[in-house]
Parts: sequence; structure tokens; C-alpha cells
Amino acid sequence: MSNSYIGYHFTIEPKELGSEILIAELGEKAFESFTETETGIDAFVQKDLWDETILDDVYILQSEEFKIDYTFEEIEQVNWNEEWEKNFEPIEVDGKCHVRAPFHPKTDAEFDIVIEPKMSFGTGHHETTHMMIQHLLEMDMKGLKTLDMGCGTAILAILAEMKGAQPIDAIDIDNWCYLNSIENAERNHCQHISVYEGDAALLKDKKYDLIIANINRNILLNDMQSYVDCLNPGGTILFSGFYEEDIPFIDDSCTEKGLTFVKKFQRNNWVSLKYVN
Repeated sequence: MSNSYIGYHFTIEPKELGSEILIAELGEKAFESFTETETGIDAFVQKDLWDETILDDVYILQSEEFKIDYTFEEIEQVNWNEEWEKNFEPIEVDGKCHVRAPFHPKTDAEFDIVIEPKMSFGTGHHETTHMMIQHLLEMDMKGLKTLDMGCGTAILAILAEMKGAQPIDAIDIDNWCYLNSIENAERNHCQHISVYEGDAALLKDKKYDLIIANINRNILLNDMQSYVDCLNPGGTILFSGFYEEDIPFIDDSCTEKGLTFVKKFQRNNWVSLKYVN
């Protein structure tokens, strides 16, 4: 088989949600690796598995909700580790939490999280993950039964365990995220995280003291009742994955179901909201 690849360079607006959907769709095809860029994603497919119609039935490319442009080129002998290392810088949140790759040096941060995102989404660089980490850093989490819904690379579940939460369920509908979350939990020596592949249907008959839901507005609104149903009295729920202009929709749904607003973080136009039951 040839060592040549076809590399696609996608520019996506809005980037976060569009990238998630596009990666999910391309993952159903022959594409085998993705890297996040400032404006979207790069995606790679072996030349022997490529033909000019490979994107013809990719639904999001036809959607009016997203603006997606792309170019593609032939690339010889891609070194995936090099591609990934080139695109992944360590991050620090409030001087307390450090998220890094195995090849980054350890710092003296109180919470040192080591992840290897591979094809999964959620490296900690995005505003929503950063704000969710801020919420968790402020909380006393010892002994809290916790759910990380839409866990991505399991950064938030890992931080929750480091802060004393247990047991923790981490759920994602994407198979790459499911597998990567298991690897990252093991990499950080976590003992109390159970990872599941699926959606809100898995929440039936479950109960939690803390729910972390960093997904997107439409899914949050669709699954809100499921979250509320499994939140213990006095429990806390953290939301992110949406814009400032989406707040009225989220808040109306939360207050209608008996939740009380506590706090908001905002980075650029992204927001994260905290509610209690």
C-alpha cells in the first residue's frame, strides 16, 4: 500500500460544533487522522483509499448552518506523531491545572493532567473546556457522584477524580472519544472513572451529585429533562458548549425544570453556566 496521503484542510464556521460533526462524518469514511487548527481541522486519508467523490455525501458540507471551505493536497509519508505534536500546546488554567501531552515537561501545578487526544475532540484548548475547568477548580468535590456527559478526552472527569469526586461516569456518543477517554483515565492512574459509549439513554435510573455537560445547545436542550431527572436534590450541574446569545434558551429550560442559576463564566463569545437543584 502506498505511503502517500491526501490531506484536506477545512476552514469551519462555527468552528467547535462544525468540527465535531465533520470529524464524526469523516470518521465513517476512510479518513484515519485529524488535527485541530486555528480555523478548523486537517483530515488525512490514504491515497489508495481516496477518490474524488469521497466528500459527496458528507451532509454537513451541504448544511446552511455552517460555512465550510477546504483545499486538499497529496502528502508523502505523514508522521502522525509529528503532526499532532505540532498542533498541541500545553495549557494552564488559573495557575492550578496543567493539561499537557506526555512529551511536555511536568510543571508544579496542583493538578497535572496528561492526555493524548489522537482523533478525539477536546484537548482543553477550547474556551468551553477551559471554563468548565474553572468551575471545577472552585468546587469542593470530595465524594461527589459525578457525570461527565460528552466527555471527549475525559479531561473533566480526570480533574473531578483528582479533586476527590467518586464514582464518576464518563459518557460520549463518539467511539474515538470513548476509547480515548479510557486510555486517558488509565494514563492518569484514575481508579473511579467508568467510561461508556452512548447518549442520554444511558442515564435512566442513574443519580448524580454533579453533572458536567459540555456539548452544544441543541443537545443540551433536547436532553435537559434527562439531566434534571438524574440530579440529586442539592446537586450541581455545569453547562457549556454554546454562545452568549444561547443563554435565554438554556436558562428558560433550566428554570422551567426547577434549577437555580448560580454563576456564569465567559470567554470570547462562549459561556459556561452553573445551576443547582
